[in-house]
Order: sequence, then structure tokens, then C-alpha cells
Amino acid sequence: MKRHRLCLAGALLWAALAAPAARHALESTMTLQMLVQMPLLALAGAWLATGLPPGLERRFADWNWQGISGLLLASITGMLWMLPLMLDAALTDPRVTLAKFLSVPLLIGAPVALSWPRAGFVVRGVVLLEVTATAFRLGWLYLISPVRLCANYLLDDQMRLGRLLLAIGCALVIVVAWKLMWGRIDIRATEPESHRTVRS
Repeated sequence: MKRHRLCLAGALLWAALAAPAARHALESTMTLQMLVQMPLLALAGAWLATGLPPGLERRFADWNWQGISGLLLASITGMLWMLPLMLDAALTDPRVTLAKFLSVPLLIGAPVALSWPRAGFVVRGVVLLEVTATAFRLGWLYLISPVRLCANYLLDDQMRLGRLLLAIGCALVIVVAWKLMWGRIDIRATEPESHRTVRS
């Protein structure tokens, strides 16, 4: 029942984000589009993934060994949508907008939700390292660039996003360091309950 509620919540969140008023508000600044709208779309996809039929979930699990394939797919898609060119195009080209609203939930949020529980310690570490490095790279680029990288957004908004990305990178470093030094890290990959049931 909880899975059904989460799936319904994901569908409602997806629909709410696609509403014109929400789109206008969340795409009004570069910062809101990258750090609020896209994570919420990914969250909607993660919730929708809980309603995946067991048969389809098993097929995905067979392809997604230790979560590597799904996390790689999500990483490539996420890097694509962090490019300034894509952020610009999503505002002016309806086809790119549609692609964003489909790919971010289905190719980022859902694969991460299905892959992270299956991933082991090393895979999770590599993903966190790449996310942290990307936050630092993009943050530094947006902060020091003397020109606007997105034609639809102002330079001060771009610099604000750069500072926030650097702050996110620092926060990730602190969290990972704390987990390594004082926290508890579960190194065992897990399988979805439905997959375990079929195997047994």
C-alpha cells in the first residue's frame, strides 16, 4: 500500500511541476531550474518507480547488475541536463522541454531509486565522488566565467548558482568524510523484495 501511495504522489508531483504556473516560477532563474525543478522531477520519477510491475522490475534488475547500469544511465542523463545549452533550450524549444520532463524522471530519478539499494560500497563511492566533482567543476565554471553561459539568464544568477554548487560540493565532502570517520556504511547491496521472493 505504501508503494502505491508513493507512486500516486510521484504522478501528482510530476503533473504539478508540469503546470504552467509552476514551470514559470521554477524556470524564472537558472538556480531554481537546476537546483529545484530538476531534483523535484527526479524525485517524482523515484516515487513513480515504486509502482513498477514486479515482472518489469525483475527484468530491469537482471540488466542492472549491482545497480551499475542504472546509475551510469542516470549520471549521463544528469550531466546532459547540467549543460548551459540544454538549460537554455528547455526554455525556448517545446521539444526540449518535453524531453526534460520525460528524461529527468524516467532516466534519472527512476534508475537511481531502483539502482541505489542494489549498489555496493565501491559503486556508491564512485557515484558520490563523481557528483561531488561535478558540483565543484560546474560551480567554479559558473562562478568565474566573465560572460553569460545561458542567454536567458543574467550573469549574477549564474554566479549565484556557481556559489551554491560549490557549497553543495563542500557539503558532500563533509558528509562523506563524516560517514567514513564516525558513521556506519552498509557495504552490502540489497535486492528489491519482489526480486528476492521470485529467486527464493
